[in-house]
Amino acid sequence: MRKYSKFAYLCAPINRYRQMNRFKGVLYGMATSVTFGLIPLFTLPLMGKGMVYDSILFYRFLFASMALGTVMLIKKESFRVEWKDVPVFVMLSVFYTFSSLFLLWGYGYMGAGVATTLHFTYPVFVTLIMFFIFRERSSWLTWVAIALAVGGVAMLSLPSGGMEADVAGVVIVLLSAVGYASYITGVNKSRVRNMNSRKLAFYVFVFTTVIFGCKAVFCGGVQLPPDPASVGNLALLAVLPTVVSNITLVLAVQNIGGTLTSVLGALEPLTAVCIGALVFGEDFTAREAGGIMLVLVAVTLIILTGTIQGTVSKVFRKIRPRHA
Repeated sequence: MRKYSKFAYLCAPINRYRQMNRFKGVLYGMATSVTFGLIPLFTLPLMGKGMVYDSILFYRFLFASMALGTVMLIKKESFRVEWKDVPVFVMLSVFYTFSSLFLLWGYGYMGAGVATTLHFTYPVFVTLIMFFIFRERSSWLTWVAIALAVGGVAMLSLPSGGMEADVAGVVIVLLSAVGYASYITGVNKSRVRNMNSRKLAFYVFVFTTVIFGCKAVFCGGVQLPPDPASVGNLALLAVLPTVVSNITLVLAVQNIGGTLTSVLGALEPLTAVCIGALVFGEDFTAREAGGIMLVLVAVTLIILTGTIQGTVSKVFRKIRPRHA
């Protein structure tokens, strides 16, 4: 008994260390989702002052590249990459470009909270891409989750005053989810999947800046921010939902793993919904609440499919008669 007590006493600091890391990981995961959900808080005022999507996103990723590059310099991290990585960066940047552009475009069709919730369906599209392109088998639980997501999207698509869906807005925002799902799949299936996450994000941001800069030039040029407040919004857009969310995402995964970090991602649309309702006065009906809940449940089921299946299998093994 004394030996056990001594062992427990020696292990106590280790357990406290693990608990502290888990607590910090949860905070990092919450910070990732909440900061990413702040996108409409900074973009809607810019759009209201006449700035177009290309200019907003050009400044966002330009400032984000500068901020993330500064972090790498402070941490003395290498910027070295191989030439073989460049085509991959270009491909990933194209996916990121489409995702960012279509999300902002979607804000013009619907409330920021609803648009962000529809964008949050990207794990569903990751599953579909893996199934149809890479022939990865999916469980029945995954298909149930997809059905719930479709139901949630349908509820969010119906306007409050009638039964005619705003098809264009829904398609645009869902394309932003497809773009982000393609980016995630591209990272996991490409040669850069083991690259330092900050270095990967830095080069994706740099190439995305170039894409939006070229696009803005061909469409009339990059707009100058109309006032100092707009400069502040652009800087905050680059730092909080771009750089900070990326860094805290890495820290969260290191401390609590990818699964729990992904579950905490549900705070992202909830943050956007609260900002839309409280700051911009957007309507929030019971129907929209139901649609958001269906989407969140669907995404959570997809993230936890393996855990749920493992738990169900253990339960059945325990309750099954031994002679069966």
